[in-house]
Amino acid sequence: MQPGKHSMIVKPTLDTKFHIDYDWWGRENNDLRSYMMTHLLPDMREKFENKDTFEQVDYIDPDSGEVFQLDELGLAIQEAAKRPDFINPQTSLVDSVFRVFLANGNIPRSPQELEQDTGRDARTILKTFGGLQVYRGIRPLPINE
Repeated sequence: MQPGKHSMIVKPTLDTKFHIDYDWWGRENNDLRSYMMTHLLPDMREKFENKDTFEQVDYIDPDSGEVFQLDELGLAIQEAAKRPDFINPQTSLVDSVFRVFLANGNIPRSPQELEQDTGRDARTILKTFGGLQVYRGIRPLPINE
């Protein structure tokens, strides 16, 4: 945050944008890589179980054509996200929303947009992620004055 700017706490609404706050993972001493691996298919997961480092690869966004760097785990998640069952009714709400952000490059989404992405009720999404409890680093975007 820049000097002179104050973060405001505002009660989230159905239009509030949420995202994965990757800094939260470090502050909470949680293992993001291990959690991300749980979103891979079992055969893909085996490939990464004993790896400590991941090579960088070029990834071409299929929607925008933009080329950017991903590590091997990020690329595997993009491949898994192409499967029609990546987000399904059997996946928990928290995991479903997390998967939306994994698949879209963590582009902020509102509960109404997440309802379209997950098939889950927007009010339930708001109630889950709009309170004081933070699930898997999913938080509202900060609002700065």
